[in-house]
Amino acid sequence: MSTTALAGLLEYLYGTLSIKNMRWVGEHLIEHAKKEEAEQLRPYTMEEIDDMLDEAEAAFEAGDYLTQDEVFHRDRNAVAL
Repeated sequence: MSTTALAGLLEYLYGTLSIKNMRWVGEHLIEHAKKEEAEQLRPYTMEEIDDMLDEAEAAFEAGDYLTQDEVFHRDRNAVAL
């Protein structure tokens, strides 16, 4: 969201919410941001890593992979865009 949009939203909230309600919104926004940040920074467990490796190995055995040349051309084409 742009700074202008945020400033407009903040101005709207100042005009419509009581101080008590603004404090409530602020506290919940901070709580939500902390929760989201904690989830983003959580390291994988060994079980999750093992599951990802099992999925990758199964895909490889099923022939679901790219050759070195395919990766090279795909990445080269992506850069050319």
